[in-house]
Amino acid sequence: MVSREGDDERQGIQSVEIAMTVVEALEKGPGPMSLKQVAEASGMASSKAHRYLVSLSRAGLVAQSPRSGRYELGPAARRLGIEALRRMDDVEVVSDHLPGLRDRTGHSVNLTVWGDHGPVVVRWHYGAHALPITIRIGAVMPLATSSAGRVFLTHLPTAITEPVLRADVASGTSPDLSADQIERIKDEVRATGVAVTANAMIPGITSVASAVFTELMPLPLVVAVALPTRESGSGLLQDVVSELLDTTAAACAELGGRPSAA
Repeated sequence: MVSREGDDERQGIQSVEIAMTVVEALEKGPGPMSLKQVAEASGMASSKAHRYLVSLSRAGLVAQSPRSGRYELGPAARRLGIEALRRMDDVEVVSDHLPGLRDRTGHSVNLTVWGDHGPVVVRWHYGAHALPITIRIGAVMPLATSSAGRVFLTHLPTAITEPVLRADVASGTSPDLSADQIERIKDEVRATGVAVTANAMIPGITSVASAVFTELMPLPLVVAVALPTRESGSGLLQDVVSELLDTTAAACAELGGRPSAA
């Protein structure tokens, strides 16, 4: 379509936008959906929804089961989703969420990934409150005494974490925890969605961490907020936890993963 002078440069094609409401209805649905369910979820009459489903089916974005007659996302939609995920740099996507978390809380934030010897810091943004610690990119965090470490300890298989735990104990960076103590840590992280440590690694520092799960990566990424313990009264800490969980949930949604349980 040739643009005329004075037209809104952002003007789009309304039918495409309406078609996407049908696609989104299928994406958010519990599984294969009937025509009536699709129509209700997309807010249109069944006859109108059917016309869009026919066109979307021709494009491969929707598929209809010949047996049940129900609709589901089609092969083209799956290919697009896989390719979009392939092109994503998970670390960079999550990193984009860190400055906002820092600004909303006023505290230092960091991002860790799993390395050969445990959690490795790959991003660090200092907040408004001075900390008695300088963390360098590439620093390895202990499993048992860091909040990020406890998140990895909870969500990774024991076969992966146990050798790192033993190495931390041998080097003196972590206490020798009993099996019951480790299970209590895991239970708390699973129940709350976060790990909290206070005065564990560094006196005067409280840290709270939560996982970001992605669609394709088997290992989570972990976002943490570090704050002076004097700033971590129950109400203040709960505000930080809330902001952190909102941030990791947003990053999970962007990466096609699932948020931590809360």
